[in-house]
This record gives sequence, structure tokens and C-alpha cells, in this order.
Amino acid sequence: MKRLLALALAALAAGRAIADERFPRPEFSGGYRAPENLWSVGGTALGEWLDVGVLALALALAAYLALVRRSRRGLFWLTAFSLVYFGFVKQGCVCSVGSFQNVAEALFSPGVAVPASILCFFALPLLMALLFGRVFCAAVCPLGAAQELVAWRPYRLPRWATECLWIVPRIMLGLGVLLAATGTAYVVCRKDPFVALFRFSGPLPTVLFGLGLLAVGVFVARPYCRFVCPYGVLLSWMSRLSWRHLTITPDDCVVCGLCADACPVDAILPATAERTQETRPQGLRGLVFALVLLPILVAGGAWAGGFLGKPLLKLHEDALLADQLVAEEAGARATVETDAFRNGPRTREQLNEDLAQRQARLTTGGHWFGAFLGLVVGLRLVSLRIRWKRSGFEPDRADCVSCGRCFASCPRQRQRERAHDEG
Repeated sequence: MKRLLALALAALAAGRAIADERFPRPEFSGGYRAPENLWSVGGTALGEWLDVGVLALALALAAYLALVRRSRRGLFWLTAFSLVYFGFVKQGCVCSVGSFQNVAEALFSPGVAVPASILCFFALPLLMALLFGRVFCAAVCPLGAAQELVAWRPYRLPRWATECLWIVPRIMLGLGVLLAATGTAYVVCRKDPFVALFRFSGPLPTVLFGLGLLAVGVFVARPYCRFVCPYGVLLSWMSRLSWRHLTITPDDCVVCGLCADACPVDAILPATAERTQETRPQGLRGLVFALVLLPILVAGGAWAGGFLGKPLLKLHEDALLADQLVAEEAGARATVETDAFRNGPRTREQLNEDLAQRQARLTTGGHWFGAFLGLVVGLRLVSLRIRWKRSGFEPDRADCVSCGRCFASCPRQRQRERAHDEG
């Protein structure tokens, strides 16, 4: 029932968002002045800092609900609010998920600055993850909120499937940084499936991709968060080092394993068994092999990444323009872009020179991108060979999204709630 009410709230906000300046305002005579829209103040400095304030308050509330109150119900309603406000009202922008591209472009492109509000949207969730885990994913991110509200019957994927899909967000992160740093494209924003749904507009393939993710999300919890989102990689790195983190049980774990069955994102680590004399040498050999393989993967990735310059260049508008000019020479109809180019200051020679320089930058960046992928894969293999001793079930700090679904499964939590009700 509460999920239906939350979705109804989101639909109501969507209707307000559609009505917001959908048509030009008519001209009135007689001195009448149209009232200002009180629903949204976006697009102004006041609106931007209001959004930052709402983000900071929502993050603080999510941390309180997850770590102190341990309230799944509170997190649920905060999730519904975030979907309404950051999703439909603000139409998914400013978005923390895509903000890393602004930061990457500013770091590698002289003269490019990041607005302070965008920098706050980039940094605040990372800072909170470093302090309290992925509370941004828990109930603040509108992309995660949309998936959380539709996850009615989530099933866990086989371990081999999650390990294979694990690399996709790392690829998205590396590509996003590479393309933004070279000024080629903001590929994460361009292909974001949920912003198109929030705005009720966008390319049909993107809209269908978003609807498909929501349909999959009914049975596979948070598919975008776990297997696509590049910002989630940064959050997982911060959360791994978090000062405090959500715990499954309020006190001592009784090692019942019920929480592992309740977690829809498979982010709970079981208690470890003691190693025997027979298994210890085998584990050591696996670790040595992974360490030897690490530099080979980095070098191989750097070499292979050098071949990405030419295909990635096709994502830039100049490459599309050059292809269209060639097509028009073969008889294709002229476009607005080619007409503007012919009437502009650049010549074909300058266009080709700009493309050659951009391709050289993409080739150099491709080497770094490939080395990055080789490094993360190699470190993943090393981490899988290291066994940390655990006496009870614990959340995986990197993968846990702090949603609180595991609370109700813990008998110690239920015992605590009964004692609280009786008291």
C-alpha cells in the first residue's frame, strides 16, 4: 500500500512538472500580470543553492535514519520524497551521477570552470559516503529511488552474473572521464535513461531503455545502480573507507543468515570459516598468481586502449559534421548544421585539423583508460584471493546501498523492537 501511495505522489509531481512552463504564457491586456510559478525556482542562483540545501538535509536525514534510527519505513518515505523533488520537480538536473563529468572536464581543460552548486552535488554524497556509507544511494538519489520503489519481488542473481556485470560501471566511469576530459561528449548524461522519463521527453531508445530497466528492477533490485552507474563506483570506493556504516544487527550477530536472504543487492558478507592446513597453501598460490597478473593486465589494457581514439571520435559533433559534409558531396540534402558551418569562420581544413588533434587526445586518453580498466580488474582478482576473518554476517561496505531491507530479517532487531513497544 505504501509503495502505491509513493508512486501516486510521484505521478502527481510529474503532472506538475509537465505543466511547468509547457506552453508560452499568453499576453494579457489591461495591466494584468501573470503570477510567478511557486512550484519551482530552478534556473536561478537561489534555486541552485536551495537544491544544494535540500540535498544536504536529505543526506543528513538518510544517515540518521539508516545508522541511528534504523528505520526502513523512514528511508522509504525519504526515497519517495527524493523521487518527487530531485526527479520529477527538478527533472533529474542537477544530477550527482553526471557531475563527475563536469569535474573531469574542468581538471583537464584550461578555462573550464565548475559552478559551485554542481561541485557541491558532486562532493557532498562522496563526503557522506566517506563518513556514513552510501546513504545517497539509500534514499536521496532519484535514479536509485525510482528503482527502489518498483523492487517488489527482487531475486538475487547468480554470483557469476554479478561478477561479469561488475565491470560495466567501471567502463562507464572511465569512458565518462575520458570523453569529458577531452571535451568530446557527456556520454553519461546523453544516455541517462531516467532523466528522459523524469522529463517525459527524449530519444525513443533512451526512453525504452529506462522503462526496460524499471521492468527488470521489479525482479532484479536496482539494475542501473549496480551494473551501470559510474558515480556508484566512486561512492563504493568512499564507502569502503567509511568512518561509520549501517549495521545489520543492533548488537551481536547470531549468525542465522536470514539477512543474506533478505538483501536484494547481494551485499552481505557471511561469517568466514577457519582455514585449514590444506586450504592455506592453495589460497596463497592464487594470491601470488593474481599479483603477477596485475601488471600484465595494466600493460595490456593500456595497449588496447590506444585503438579507441578513432571510434570514440565519432561521438563528437565535429565528426558528425564532417561525415554529413562528405554525404552532401555525394548528393545528400544539406542540414542546418552544415549550412551554419559553411557560413561560419572555420574552413574544411581547420575542421579536419581539429578532428586530428581531438583524435590524438582521445588516443592518449585511451591508453590511460585501458590501463585503468586493467588495474581495477587486477585489483578485483587480488581482493577475491584475500580472506578477511568475520565472526558474523556483515554488510559489504562497498556494495551495500544502506536501504535497510535487512533490518526486519534480524531476530535481534525484532527483539529490540518488541522490547521498545512493551516499554
